[in-house]
Amino acid sequence: MNNLAEAQSIQSPSRIANIFDKQRSASRRAPYPSLSERIEHIDKLARLLETHQDAIAEAISTDFGNRPSQESKVLEIFGLISGCNYTRKRLKKWMKPQKRHVGLAFFGAKNTVIPQPKGVVGIVTPWNYPLFLALSPAISALAAGNRCIIKMASNSQTLAKLMEKLISAEFDETVLAVVPGVSAGEFTHLPWDHLVFTGSPATAKTVMETAAKYLTPVTLELGGKSPTIIADDFDIKVAAERLLYGKFLNAGQTCVAPDYVFVPRGKVQAFVDAAKTVVKQRYPQLDTADYTSIIDEKSYQRLSKTLDDATSKGAKAVNLMGQVVKDDKLRKIAPHVVCDVNPNMMIMQDEIFGPLLPLKPYDKIEEVIEYINENERPLALYLYSNNKALQNQVIYNTLSGGMCINDSVVHVAQHDMPFGGVGNSGMGHYHGHEGFIEFSKMRPIFKQGPMSGLLMMAPPYGATFDKMYKMMLKLKL
Repeated sequence: MNNLAEAQSIQSPSRIANIFDKQRSASRRAPYPSLSERIEHIDKLARLLETHQDAIAEAISTDFGNRPSQESKVLEIFGLISGCNYTRKRLKKWMKPQKRHVGLAFFGAKNTVIPQPKGVVGIVTPWNYPLFLALSPAISALAAGNRCIIKMASNSQTLAKLMEKLISAEFDETVLAVVPGVSAGEFTHLPWDHLVFTGSPATAKTVMETAAKYLTPVTLELGGKSPTIIADDFDIKVAAERLLYGKFLNAGQTCVAPDYVFVPRGKVQAFVDAAKTVVKQRYPQLDTADYTSIIDEKSYQRLSKTLDDATSKGAKAVNLMGQVVKDDKLRKIAPHVVCDVNPNMMIMQDEIFGPLLPLKPYDKIEEVIEYINENERPLALYLYSNNKALQNQVIYNTLSGGMCINDSVVHVAQHDMPFGGVGNSGMGHYHGHEGFIEFSKMRPIFKQGPMSGLLMMAPPYGATFDKMYKMMLKLKL
């Protein structure tokens, strides 16, 4: 039974199955939305986000316990509106059929590649950037002419219910829908034409196993332990200012957050001192509204345990606020730099996803590169250096989902750059043109000319075939 037949045979009374069936049927009836239809969808999304930005930011903060509206607006809402604007301006060009080379052996024929929509795209999003990680791939998918259904995380339900209401008021559910309260199992077991998942590598493996049942292509954005390297030539105070913005933004709950930092051995104390100055300026006290809460009790306890584990095994934890270490009621943990770490500590084994920054001193860049390459390939890699030779040494001797030089996390905001992981940090991309391609079937179309040269080589084989074959080899066709 093919995917279409299996989709049509789904009899579940659940809302997700019902919407899926409607979208699948609509995509078969109208498989190639026009440029104007796609732009209309993108413009609707941009207007919705701008009009309701305050309510959206408030919903996100409610789900977190506290998250400054400024962070939600600049990191999620503005980034999405900007992405809509970027896509709208370039979509006509992206949709154009691409002419491709035709070999001399097929003289008179024409080769074309046409981007065509895949169909129905499922998007499973996490809680840390619940809006951006839902709608950024949706923008790419809608631009490519697909229909989308979004499942938000169980601990983002205030936002999920709001977005369901807002999107259903603007979009027909055969185009775009948000489905709160649906289990991951029920969602991923549908025969999607493409499935996007953002989360942990462990869960991603289960998602891939499920998708394999229907041979569904997947885009996985998974994270990992993203290293930062501060080179000896770079100003340590400037490095601290830029690095710590990306690290403690959203209280470290960012998939591309710097996970640990390599500092030249002779500059460790200078970095710690600079870090204290930066944090005291930005977050003068733990209960400031500008500092985000840990998402839930489970994550809060995990981070507390991670910090306790490190100190019990000999690490030196430096509270950069210099005050209270944590607040159980607010679910906040003060920003920390953790020195004297070793591989036996939890903090150096798993992605931290919180405001704890392990520091590793180093003597030579070669030992840093070796350490990075011995571990799983990260989603991001950060380097602070103005030395072009050193930049190239790190670029060409490591591999990561993306790389950012002399700043942190801002590479994700570049609309003309693909965003995605490699190996344990994910596969596939979205953003910009690469996102459009990811959600398109780049369909090759061959049109034969007035004559078919291959017929001259058809059976019965003999002298004509031999002559033609030798000529093709000689001409290096």
